[in-house]
Order: sequence, then C-alpha cells, then structure tokens
Amino acid sequence: MRVLGLDPGLRQTGWGVIDAEGNRLRHVANGIVTSDRKAELAERLLQLHRGLAEVVAAHRPETAAVEVTLANKNPSSTLKLGMARGIALLTPALDGLSVAEYLPMIVKKAVVGTGHADKEQVAMMVARLLPGCAVAAPDAADALAVAICHAHHVSTGRRWDAGVADPLAARAGRQAAGGGGA
Repeated sequence: MRVLGLDPGLRQTGWGVIDAEGNRLRHVANGIVTSDRKAELAERLLQLHRGLAEVVAAHRPETAAVEVTLANKNPSSTLKLGMARGIALLTPALDGLSVAEYLPMIVKKAVVGTGHADKEQVAMMVARLLPGCAVAAPDAADALAVAICHAHHVSTGRRWDAGVADPLAARAGRQAAGGGGA
C-alpha cells in the first residue's frame, strides 16, 4: 500500500510517501510544498493545492493521511492554518483517495512510543524506521511520521478485521479445535 502523509502549513506543507507491506516500510519520497508569503491568501492556497496535486500525480498513493492541526494563540493564524489543512484534505480526496486524520499525539505515539515526543525524536525515529531516507525538511519528517502512523493503523485494522488480533476469538478457536484454553 502506498501512503501519502501530509503535515499542513500555509508557508510550507510537508509531504512524505511510503510503501507499506505488512510491517515493512519503505521510503519513496518526501519534500515540502511552499507558498509565496507575499501573495494573496487565495493565491497561496492555490499554490499549495497545485503543489500537492503534483505530488499525488507523481507518486500515485493509494491512501492519504493528514495531521490534525491544533489551535494557536493567534486566531488569525489558526484560521489560515485551517485553510491550508483544508487544502491538504481536499487535494488527495479530489483524486479519489480516502483521507485519514490523526492528532499529533497519536502520530508521535505511533512513531516514537510517547505522545509527548519532540520534533527531533520524531525525525530520529523516522530515520530509523525508513533506513536510507534523506529527509528534505522537518515538516517532511513530520509528514513521513503521519504516513507511518497511518500505515500502522491500517495494518492493525486489517488484522482486527481478520480476527487475528482478537484474543477471545483465537482462544475460542483453539478450544473448539480441542487445543485447550490458556
């Protein structure tokens, strides 16, 4: 499964693409899409959309995931960030992709093991989970972390759907087959 992870921002939106096969992860590409700070808001949003559309067209992901952005102290900045996030959600959806959303704490917990990890810890774990990956920028590392988080959640969901992760069903199956219980 090819996963596109996005870390939205109005100045720059990080993106990362990985291939996930079971528990195996492989780095495909990563980078940032930037907008011109001097341009009008609508033009900046269009720049982000066009850049992300190019990423989707170039790497053909099967699914996407976007980090949920939390409120800033400045309401105007929060609103603009929310608009950039809307572009990050909309662009892959326009291409027919399902788009998941993850809180930063969930992403950090999935990648580092703690929901309170800092950016450096996330970047270090991304490098360990994707050997040989040259990360373009901190926002790209965050986007790769979002992709890794989504890959893990999809993989876990598939195991649950198959009944593999259900210990009660496994135990009942062993008992029915005469294999005992504990």
